[in-house]
Amino acid sequence: MEADRRGELELTILMPCLNEAETIAICVRKASAFLRDSRVRGEVLVADNGSSDGSTALAVQEGARVIHVEERGYGAALMGGILASHGRFVVMGDADDSYDFGALMPFVEALRSGADLVMGNRFRGGIAPGAMPRSHRYFGNPVLSALGRLFFRVPIGDFHCGLRGFRREQIVVLGLRTTGMEFASEMVVKAALSGYRIEEVPTRLYPDGRSRPPHLRTWRDGWRHLRFLLIYSPRWLFLYPGLTLVAVGSAIAIALFAGPVRIGAITLDVHTFIAGCISVLIGIQSISMGILARRYAASRGLLPPPQRPLSAFLISLSLERLLLVALCALVVAVVGLLWSIAQWVAVDFGEIADSRILRTLVVSLTALAAAVQLALTAFLGGVMETEQR
Repeated sequence: MEADRRGELELTILMPCLNEAETIAICVRKASAFLRDSRVRGEVLVADNGSSDGSTALAVQEGARVIHVEERGYGAALMGGILASHGRFVVMGDADDSYDFGALMPFVEALRSGADLVMGNRFRGGIAPGAMPRSHRYFGNPVLSALGRLFFRVPIGDFHCGLRGFRREQIVVLGLRTTGMEFASEMVVKAALSGYRIEEVPTRLYPDGRSRPPHLRTWRDGWRHLRFLLIYSPRWLFLYPGLTLVAVGSAIAIALFAGPVRIGAITLDVHTFIAGCISVLIGIQSISMGILARRYAASRGLLPPPQRPLSAFLISLSLERLLLVALCALVVAVVGLLWSIAQWVAVDFGEIADSRILRTLVVSLTALAAAVQLALTAFLGGVMETEQR
């Protein structure tokens, strides 16, 4: 019966709820008034996540439909509400009276014009005094939003606005999985990666009407958002740092291989050379992790197939190709080690005065470690592919 009714309404106004008795009634009242005054055929849906303060009874009294979501968490409540919604479009917002549910027409109009996801932007719409902590307004939200734009090229300025609208079926097919506050980031990231049309409309934020502290925990939830952004961007977490380390380390090693380099009063010698080689090793390790992470994410449907040429090339490296690269590194290592040992034998295993021998030995050991790392990466990738088949 529930499935038969889906899509017959244009809009579902969805509110997650956990002990919101102080504000749920006014939120439902505003949402219902919006539907009536704008002549939008819709419903007000409250996804209750275990309230014990009478919130659900108050919501029902104001005309909302209430569903109960047993799995705890902001994301779990919202996903339960999205699946239970009857509207073709869904606009979700917190039930703390911090958003004006009577001003939703810009969201509806953007959805009607073809947008898949419409984000509110509190910085463009205005933040009332006391509505957002200074640490969130000037540091947390701008930094996380900037990282979201950088990692995923999402053209929005308020990555974590809680008031947003979307096409129900488009969000359902994304397979959103997180249950906590990072659900908000997951929705935007997966929509962007799937090529959805994302738009932004100004929305105003007001101080919430509750006397108790909000459910949001600044450092815990901020870290969960940042962790999610990093995990879903292997390029920025593994690949780009790894390539940078390899490039910088190789440049240092090449510059110092023939001998010390003087820059003004500073002399860079063998110790800096060793640091450069270690940088190369760490970079190769990071790139290897990036290859495995991206391949795993694509095989499990967590991320779509890579579109950028470099990522696509690295992910396409088969077990045999990686082993071939590892073999080349091993050949370099063996040749260098044999030459270094030969030079040591020439002095009857005594002290080696020529620093070129030490440099060659360090390069050879670096190549040996890289060969082992690449070989292990190749076989681990093979194990992952075998499991997938």
